[in-house]
Parts: sequence; structure tokens; C-alpha cells
Amino acid sequence: MTVGNMDSVELFDAGEKGRGLRAGRDLSTGEVVFAEASFAAVVFDSSFMQVCHSCFRQQAELHRCAQCQFAFYCNRTCQIACWDEHKEECAAIKKAGKAPAENVRLAARVLWRLHKDTGIVSDSQLISVEQLEDHVSDLPEKDLQQLQSDVESFLGYWSYGRKRHSVDFISHIFGIITCNGFTMRDQNGLQAVGVGLFPNLCLLNHDCSPNCYVALNHGKYVSHTTTEGKEFCGWFRLQRRRLRQGCSMRAHRNSFAAFFCSQTSLTKAKLEASSITALTRAGPPPSCVPLPCFSSQVVKLCGECLEKQENVLGDTHLYKLRALSVASEVLSRQRLFSEAAAYAKRMVDGYTKLYPHNNAQLGLAIMRAGAIHWQSGQTELGHSLICKAYGILMVTHGPNHAITKDLESMRMQTEKELKKRKTSP
Repeated sequence: MTVGNMDSVELFDAGEKGRGLRAGRDLSTGEVVFAEASFAAVVFDSSFMQVCHSCFRQQAELHRCAQCQFAFYCNRTCQIACWDEHKEECAAIKKAGKAPAENVRLAARVLWRLHKDTGIVSDSQLISVEQLEDHVSDLPEKDLQQLQSDVESFLGYWSYGRKRHSVDFISHIFGIITCNGFTMRDQNGLQAVGVGLFPNLCLLNHDCSPNCYVALNHGKYVSHTTTEGKEFCGWFRLQRRRLRQGCSMRAHRNSFAAFFCSQTSLTKAKLEASSITALTRAGPPPSCVPLPCFSSQVVKLCGECLEKQENVLGDTHLYKLRALSVASEVLSRQRLFSEAAAYAKRMVDGYTKLYPHNNAQLGLAIMRAGAIHWQSGQTELGHSLICKAYGILMVTHGPNHAITKDLESMRMQTEKELKKRKTSP
């Protein structure tokens, strides 16, 4: 299916869920439903020097925009391709003296494009950007205060000749971004590097047992069917902010039923697991702390957390899975693959119980476990896991995604090693 083709999709009233998308014809498992480029997208503040502002690829050496000194690009080709989107932003950053926060930059890009192209930029776009829901009236007080602060920052940053917008309209745009913004990932699909607005994709509703999955591929979100179904629903977790409230999260409820404990014990276990997250998100350790020493501390903390969680949290609880994931990753970086494999196996067992069969998160977890087992010398088990992950990601990401291609290469390599062992005397 060509990019932007929406022949298989219909917009309909989904009742309490609002608008939704449903199949206009019978579709096979793994078939592409549609692909869509962003209406507007920006790189995260934390990644602006490491990621190309045009194609969102992470690169070792990027070229900086000579005018605003903020935007970075792979090369001249990417810079030229992005100029229509960047030129207004470039002048605004230069005038302001610095770039504002990512959500302010995204709101400005949305408005600049609305002025240039209106809210519908292709025949395949089902709804105008301005018609997307903002849910501003449903925002909690804290988020509402943040929105008002963003609007104030925006007014000091954005300009478009004599054209001005009301505070209510600007708040509407920020509300749309808050409710409908999707995470942009790097070329491997693993690292979150930015946020974008995809008008058609915004119409997909969430379901804890989804029948389609969306994956970013070459700067465009592509939706693949995982099973045939009338309405297309995806697993968006916290990717879209409005899903933080009101979701039944049936899969997670199953994990909560796996254990019973006092509130005090549960809180302690959560605090222990949260400390791992804080430690790993803090970035590299200070230069005075040797990396192996820092990594050992993380592994030790993971072990202590898992020990304390043993009779408190179920095997599918996300805090336990987080600890297992961090431990396996850090041990792999230390090249302690046998120990990493033990943690990775427990992680995969939990993910297998928690997620539906054709779920991308499950596929990625199995892929990691397969690579670790292969590196630990357990080639047969590693090959089995890699094949299983490949089967899932062929459905959720398709054959042309960078991750799927990497998996295919790993599958062929492990298969070759196993054949060589069988033929060796």
C-alpha cells in the first residue's frame, strides 16, 4: 500500500469513545492499513543535539543550522528537506535568543503549517487538525496550569505578521497536542527522540487487546493489522496523555490479581523499583565514578529490589519487569551474558503472560532475550527466541523496518551456526 492510501479505512462514530477508524474491507493479518507522515513534529529538548531535526535519526556527527544554532541535520539534503518547516521557527528562535520547550515549538509548527497549508494537507487526511479533540475541560488542575504557562511562553515566541490568534484558540492547539501527540522514535524504533501530530493516527482508539499496531518507519507511522476486526484499536499505553485516566487496563488488572499484600509493603516495593528508574534515567555517572562500579551498583540494586518484591509483586507486575529489564541490560553491557540471560528469561516469561500474542513490546522483549542468550553461548535457545520475535515483528513492524531487518540478519546467523554444529564431526 502506498503512503497515505486510506482506501481500507472508514471514519465512524464510536459512541462513548468518540470518533474511530474501522475497516472498509476485509484485511489479512500483518497487512498495512495505512501510513502517514506527521502534520508537524519536533525533536525533544533532551535530544536536540543528537538527533536530525528532519529525519529523526540519531547520528554521531550532525550539522548545525548556522542561523538559529539550534537545529541539527544529517547533511545538506536533510536541511533542505526541512527548510519549509524550519524557516519560520529559525527566525523566531533567532529573535527570541533561545528555543522554547518542545511543546511550544510543536504548537508553533502546527500554527505555521495551518497558515501555509490549512488543516488538511492531503486527499487522504480524514479530518482537519483544528477538528481534533482537545479535552481541555477535562484536564486536571495541574495540567491546566501547565497549559496556561505554555500559552504564555508561546505568545512571547510565535509571530506571523499581523495575524494573531485568541488565547482560546492557542489553548485549543495545545490541548490537541496534549491529547493526540505521538512519540517519534529513532531509526531503530527503540529510543524516543521527539513528538509529532498525525491527524489520521489520532483517530485510532485504545484497547488493551488491540487488533492493530503502529510503528514509526522512516519518519512515518505505519499501522499494521494483527487480526481482522471491524474497528481498528491500538495499544498506546501512556503515549497519548488522555489515556492516563479512564482506561480499564484489563491486562494490568490481571497482574494485580496475582498478589495480595499490605499497602505499606507495596509502597516500599514501588519505591525500591522507582529508585532503579531514577538511577538509570539520570544519565552517565559522574566522571569520578568508574563505569563498571556504577553498573555493579545498578545490578546490586536490581537484585535487592527483586528479592524484596518476591512475595509482594506478581511475575507480571510492571515494576518487577522493569527491574528484570534493567538488570539484563546492564549485565549485557558488562558482557556478563550468562547472568543477563537468567534475568532476560524471567522478563520474557512475564511479558508473555502480560501482553497479547502479536504485541510489539512482547516482540522487542523476546528479541533482546534472544540476542542475550545467543551471546551467552546458548545458540539454540537464542535462535528459537529470535525466530519467535521475528514472527511477531513481521506483523507489527513489517519486513522493511530496521528492527525487522536486524532480526532477519540475526536469525540467519544463528541458523548458520546451528547447521555448522550439526555437520561438524
